[in-house]
Amino acid sequence: MTAAPTKPSGLGRSTALMASGTAASRLLGLVRNSALVATIGMLGSAANAFGAANKLPSILYLLIAGGALNAVLVPEVVRAYRRADGQVYVDKLLTLGIVGLAGLTLVLTAAVPLLTSVYADFPDPEVQRLTVALAYWCVPQVFFYGLYALLGQVLNARGSFGPFMWAPVVNNVVAIAGLVVFVALWGSRVPPEGQAGDVSWWGPEQIAVLAGTATLGVAAQALVLVVPLYRSGFRYRPRWGLRGSGLGAAGRVTLWTFLGLVVGQVGVLVVSRVTTAAGTGETAGNVVYDNAFLIFMLPHSLVTVSLMTALFTRLSAKAAAGDVVAVRDDLSLGLRTVGLFTVLATTGIAVLAYPLVRMIFPGTTNGASDLATVVVTMVAGLVAFGAWSMCQRVYYAYQDARSMIPIQVAMMLVVVAGTLLGKAVLGRELWVAAAGVSMTVSYGLGAVVALVVIRRRLGGLDGRRVLVTHAKAVAAAVLAGGAGTLVVRLLGPVGSALDALVMCAVGGAVIAGLYVAVLVALRARELQTLAGPLLRRIRRTRA
Repeated sequence: MTAAPTKPSGLGRSTALMASGTAASRLLGLVRNSALVATIGMLGSAANAFGAANKLPSILYLLIAGGALNAVLVPEVVRAYRRADGQVYVDKLLTLGIVGLAGLTLVLTAAVPLLTSVYADFPDPEVQRLTVALAYWCVPQVFFYGLYALLGQVLNARGSFGPFMWAPVVNNVVAIAGLVVFVALWGSRVPPEGQAGDVSWWGPEQIAVLAGTATLGVAAQALVLVVPLYRSGFRYRPRWGLRGSGLGAAGRVTLWTFLGLVVGQVGVLVVSRVTTAAGTGETAGNVVYDNAFLIFMLPHSLVTVSLMTALFTRLSAKAAAGDVVAVRDDLSLGLRTVGLFTVLATTGIAVLAYPLVRMIFPGTTNGASDLATVVVTMVAGLVAFGAWSMCQRVYYAYQDARSMIPIQVAMMLVVVAGTLLGKAVLGRELWVAAAGVSMTVSYGLGAVVALVVIRRRLGGLDGRRVLVTHAKAVAAAVLAGGAGTLVVRLLGPVGSALDALVMCAVGGAVIAGLYVAVLVALRARELQTLAGPLLRRIRRTRA
């Protein structure tokens, strides 16, 4: 029997540690994407082909393994460590997961031509063939994404949150190094503005360096977690057999989680096909959509994910103990705190969308306006996305993925209908933006319906405090957004990356400063939830 899991640290300390790791990872992720755009462009055929191929393993992982592992493993491990034979349970779950991932990855790699034809719809068959060649190198990432989730969630269940959030830093460093090697060998392959580029140039060596180093980065991200696991006292022993392990209950939760993910992937499939069909070298395509989504996810990753990861373990333990009041209190805390940050992020990104895009991707102006437009359509749904994500954690804490299925079906129908309607009635240059709007509407629908259902289950949501906090945030955002818009107009048009940097720095400081000042004046106590650890550290430094 290994040592018992360490006691989870305080919420503020855990969240600060995770946020710092996530911040480093996401910032490096932006550097990585900026380097990628500088290497192969944003609107060209090769860029769209690699974007589709490198996104495919992420889609497959989330569909087949990711959501199920994240939804099942933490609650099951928390419950396991309450029993004397908990380590046996965890070993069996890990063995099943690792072997299953390995077999699954082999099957998916063999099916690459079929998978790319399903998820990508490039008008040019040569671009489709390049996508297949790149995907053979990328799809093995599925195994390492799964291994990363397995090892990381065991660490989380043992109260060690930091390594899981810091590991992606290694991934980005390896991927950036791969791009440096690519440019050193063959130079930048950005096509001239208005042109799609020549895909016939791409041979086995170029494909291997570009896609192979991307997969190597994901492998490093997973394997680096072995070190903190060992240091935590965890010792893994392969164990076989399901009887008597309690895995039957986990399997039932996994089944419903999987069905929910299948529903969601219908929307992903439609968006993927429409955005790949939209990209012609002159109009926004799947790379624009993916980069917009990266910017959209940045504030969510920095604050919402960190907070939810810490809260999820607590929610799971309290749900297992039948403490409904404590679950309701934690959900209220999550909704209020996440709301403050997502309202700020929505305001700042919407006001500074174009200079932000020019700052992140300084090497190109081709596609910047298209990207900024899609970013605004997506970020409008950031607050709802945060609330919907919190609601999901409550369902998972109760091992009730089944009740989310009707909500997920409704959200998927909104995405599919909106994206296809945009393709039918709008010009090709607006297809990607229509997909962004559809995504935003679906998050709003999901959040509202989920909150109504959870309110009945928990006997309330502490709704008054949640609404008051969001009302204060919106009031602060209106004032801060107005001031930020004035700054943008005063500083004038963005002529260079330096102009964009200055505008983002000044405008961001004005928006954030005024937003926080108004919330302090309105006595929004939730500011202290995540700011507390930073303030205490500053006081200790001064002392």
